[in-house]
Formats: sequence, structure tokens, C-alpha cells
Amino acid sequence: MNTAMIRIRISAHESHYGGNLVDGAKMLQLFGDVATELLIRSDGDEGLFVAYDNVEFISAVYAGDYIEATGEITKVGNTSRKMTFSAYKVIRSRTDWGESAAEVLGEPQLVCRASGTCVVPKEKQRLKQEAQGGE
Repeated sequence: MNTAMIRIRISAHESHYGGNLVDGAKMLQLFGDVATELLIRSDGDEGLFVAYDNVEFISAVYAGDYIEATGEITKVGNTSRKMTFSAYKVIRSRTDWGESAAEVLGEPQLVCRASGTCVVPKEKQRLKQEAQGGE
């Protein structure tokens, strides 16, 4: 499996700025969690996220929004794993309708995309070792 997805509701305690605006770093945290799952599925180890090549914040995220973050391994080296990520808003908070109102979006809204590199040291690549008959 070269893809993974996580969906979460952004809570009020995660809003960092006025108007319940959420810090963009929250999207990077989600991408890190997706990357961890991808590495566990491909190598049997969490590995390490070493660098983002590109990050684009496209649309605002607010407390109460539901975000779906996806990732894909696009290239596999000896120890490196290149990945791409996207985060979409799938439900948005509608406090203008009422304090607990929300709306399912007909079309998910892209809020962030990124690409980066993770590393799994050879000695930690458990699934590859098992496939080759090692421990």
C-alpha cells in the first residue's frame, strides 16, 4: 500500500488566531501522521521525516472543520521515501448559522499540499528483511 488517509475534526483548542483560525502547522502535523503510517505499512518502522521540499497553504482552516489528509509514497530509494500530501476540508463549521451548525461540502476544498522526504535506516526496514528471509 503506497497511500494513507486520516480524517479529523479540528477542535476549538487547536484554533490559534482570532476568528477560530487554525495554525497551518496543524496540517503539517497531520502530514507527519500520514507519513508515519505509510512508513509502517511499507517498512515496518516509523522512520524519520527529514525535510519538506514544498508546502502550500491554500485555504483557511477553522475550529469545527473536518480535514481529510492523504499521502502517497511516490519514490523509494535505499533508505529514502519521497512522499506527496494533500489536505482537504470535507465539512466546515457554520457558526454563522448557529453555534453548533456545520455543513458537508459537496466538493472537498483543498486547504494544503506538500511534498517531502522520509528516511528508514536499512537496519530498521523490518518488512524488507522479513521478505528476504532475515529477522
